[in-house]
Amino acid sequence: MPTKVELYDNAYGNYASDAYERVRIETYGADLGQTSWVTKEESAEIPRLLKLTSESVVLEIGCGSGAYAVHVAEQLGCKVVGVDFNESGIANANRLAAERRLDKRLTFTHGDVSAGLPFESEGFDAVFANDVLCHIPARESLLREMYRVLKENGLMLFSDALVIGGMVSHQEIATRSSIGVYVFSPPGENERLMKEVGFRLISVTDTSEAAAQLAGRWHTARQKYHDQLAKAEGQTTFGGLQNFLDCVRTLLGQKRLLRLLYVASKGQ
Repeated sequence: MPTKVELYDNAYGNYASDAYERVRIETYGADLGQTSWVTKEESAEIPRLLKLTSESVVLEIGCGSGAYAVHVAEQLGCKVVGVDFNESGIANANRLAAERRLDKRLTFTHGDVSAGLPFESEGFDAVFANDVLCHIPARESLLREMYRVLKENGLMLFSDALVIGGMVSHQEIATRSSIGVYVFSPPGENERLMKEVGFRLISVTDTSEAAAQLAGRWHTARQKYHDQLAKAEGQTTFGGLQNFLDCVRTLLGQKRLLRLLYVASKGQ
């Protein structure tokens, strides 16, 4: 069975490496520090779906490297607060904010969101989490926290790439879970939990095909820069991540796992 393979420490710790930058560009078509299944098109769509303006105060759960938060703040002039469990990611996010002189618009906090959100109630116009909630076993508790920190009529968005769509073997589950803690969801469970918490569901979009293609490009780009990446990660980790990406591509491409994008509101 696959052993744990480190993705995030390598991705954020080597953020400034030329090889990692090239992989991000060749995978996503633009470098926003990504380690998720969010395409360039979806990245551009998120601010519209959340109706962000220059006056918005936004919370990103699982901000990773901070590059997307920086991008949103630069493009819209809004304030963004990011929180992530990975210390290398937060360190990189703070470095980017300082380099871009966006310290007054960006705040990054290290924290475990499964233990709650360290923010006051009704402090945000919008909250989003890209491919993060699948890491949280107590998903309903986090959704309640997201509801709590949103202002009335605020908007919430999250994606889940682990919605079960068909038969998945125990070997595939092990490979798909090799980079961390994961919770697989039956169809309709996210909708049920959001309703239970109080959210009004606005839309559900199946992005499985686009995410499968992205996983394939990521695999190909990493293979192209094998020597540099294997030197940074070690050959065992490099191979483990390639197996992980191949598994993601297969399961999403065959829709045995689904990636769904949810948008909901607090209130009517």
